[in-house]
Amino acid sequence: MFTKEAFTQEPKIVDCETAEGTKTRCYQLITDGAPAGRKPGPFCPRTTSDGADVGGAWFNKEGTGDLVDITGEFILKLGEYYGDEKWMVYDAKTNKVRYTATKEACLGAAKPDVEEEYMQNCIECELSYLDDNFSRTFLIPITPITAAKTGRARTVGIALDGTELSAAAPVDAILGAYTIAAFDDCGGHINVHQGYHYHSTTGCTDKLTTDDGHAPLVGYAGDGYGIYALKNAKGEEAKSLDECRGQTDEVRGYHYHAASPSENKFIGCFHGETVLPEGPPHGPHPIGRPPLPAKLEEGH
Repeated sequence: MFTKEAFTQEPKIVDCETAEGTKTRCYQLITDGAPAGRKPGPFCPRTTSDGADVGGAWFNKEGTGDLVDITGEFILKLGEYYGDEKWMVYDAKTNKVRYTATKEACLGAAKPDVEEEYMQNCIECELSYLDDNFSRTFLIPITPITAAKTGRARTVGIALDGTELSAAAPVDAILGAYTIAAFDDCGGHINVHQGYHYHSTTGCTDKLTTDDGHAPLVGYAGDGYGIYALKNAKGEEAKSLDECRGQTDEVRGYHYHAASPSENKFIGCFHGETVLPEGPPHGPHPIGRPPLPAKLEEGH
């Protein structure tokens, strides 16, 4: 089901243990933090006259529906869009957009407590900023285990291109620093801790798995259940979802449906038990790791 070259090593089955203490068997999936099959971007426009082909996308202010294009005009009218005249993510003399053009700027801006000198920036980072040995390890239960109590974690799961499906971006902190943590049109962006990761799904990883018109598969949650797109082949949204955005059918069993692109989430919670990593992690944030303190849990 995964894109060719999504993994840096041949996936294997290993012993693992869930956070609840259940011993089970998992798929061990190791990736390099880059989406297989495509180059990320673009993210930030360079001038206030650039169109949608030069920039990426961002959550719309309604918090639902499709992402909005980050055009030069969008940057120009951020103060009007958010009702705050302090926005100034461009140089009024040159009409050039302020963006994080170096690794140092990326490190200073792509975190919850944005350094002052990197405020009023469109944030973009490059894969070249990652450590040479950067890797991520995902442990996915072979057979999902229904949890006694639903749970949440920073890492939601893994997309079919081998990259992270991340939990909510800290939008209030991002906007509070007068920054835009730009996505590409696929709903993902890059930081040096997670590599490329998604905060929204726009169809870039979708893969049809059946002929019954069901919504396409996007990836797998950390508890082993499949995450499918919001809409089916007829453009109809999934209905009768539980609090985790899941439902059951005869073909797929229990599975999730991703939220709309601007909702800043994929699922509502984990229906199943998630797995703690065994031994030293291959990456900084493997699925099922113990929760971080509240402030760090909001990293983007």
